[in-house]
Amino acid sequence: MNEYVWTGVDRLGRRTTGELSAASRNAARATLRRQGIAPRGVRRKRAKGSSGGWRGRRRVKSDDLALFSRQMATMMRAGVPLVHAFDVVANSARSPKLVAVIEAVRQDIAEGASLTSALAKFPAVFDDLYVSLVGVGEQSGTLETMLERIATYQERTQATRRKLAKAMTYPGVVVLAATVVTVLLLIYVVPQFETVFAGVGADLPAFTRLVIGISDDLRENWPILLAVGTLCVAGFMAAHRRSTRFRDLRDRCVIKFPIAGEIAVKASVARFARTLATSVAAGMPLVEALRAVVGTTGNVVYARAIRHLRDQVAAGQPLAASMRDSRVFPDMIVQMVAIGEESGSLDDMLARAAAHFETQLDAAVDNLTSLVEPLLMAVLGVVVGGLVVAMYLPVFQLGTAFGG
Repeated sequence: MNEYVWTGVDRLGRRTTGELSAASRNAARATLRRQGIAPRGVRRKRAKGSSGGWRGRRRVKSDDLALFSRQMATMMRAGVPLVHAFDVVANSARSPKLVAVIEAVRQDIAEGASLTSALAKFPAVFDDLYVSLVGVGEQSGTLETMLERIATYQERTQATRRKLAKAMTYPGVVVLAATVVTVLLLIYVVPQFETVFAGVGADLPAFTRLVIGISDDLRENWPILLAVGTLCVAGFMAAHRRSTRFRDLRDRCVIKFPIAGEIAVKASVARFARTLATSVAAGMPLVEALRAVVGTTGNVVYARAIRHLRDQVAAGQPLAASMRDSRVFPDMIVQMVAIGEESGSLDDMLARAAAHFETQLDAAVDNLTSLVEPLLMAVLGVVVGGLVVAMYLPVFQLGTAFGG
């Protein structure tokens, strides 16, 4: 398979471009035509380095991957042959990146490879958990059932992520709006009042002088302030990306916050329970399932705890006892896991626990929104109202003096 960069025109007459894998340039053109794209130019992509290349670097949105899994599950359940199912999904996929991956996987399967080995060539798209579950489905002859479980798991995981995004987006937007409004008032509005006050020559109240001083400093030093702010943001992002200790500290701090910590804990526990329930129900050994769960919680504290669980379970200790010893899991899920181990229904109890914590996460997000909304509105009112009062205090004093 070679990598090609293409340009073309879609069904709506819009010019578009992308990349795909194909055995030849003619095969690439044929693939584009099947997708409803009239190719205008197809050229082979130059190789970059030797560290896995394109296959290891490709990224696909989680929503697109969840849709792909659901479509494959539906067609496999309907009895559509695997190779033909990939053709159908490739024609309906929204992401050119995913289309390229699907075409490459389809080609490998057509040449006799297993679905598991074909998916494993794209670790940036199909993680270890995905590949492991597909492998269990192929070995047990229940691939269509396994794809349905994967699709359901991905859809519920995406729902949890959207809830977290909802909890974070609204406060961020309000804070940003408050900051922009405050800066605009200080830069453009306050200087106009300052000019008027200077012409009058009256003594200004202390609060008004303070606001005017802040305005003058902001107008004079805004390049420095902007540079410092940019460096702080860039430094935070670089530390988050490169420093394991920084991410460790961040995650430990987050789970200790009064409200955000509760949301973070419920989200991590819900992901843990949902992922482990899906893996155990698929027939994966518990130690292997725990190994696959490590990277799904989204929190370093829980990832470390799950690694400890894996080692303890591998040594023969029950899962519930290991969870209790870790002291990071709520008592409720520990008790439900203990019941599941005793009754032989661990996957069912984990699924129930996941549903419980997902419901609690919904309630926590709603509570946060209802609490933060009036608080942020009050802060915005105090800031903007304070600036307005500071500018009109001299006017009120002058009016009182003339009235006297």
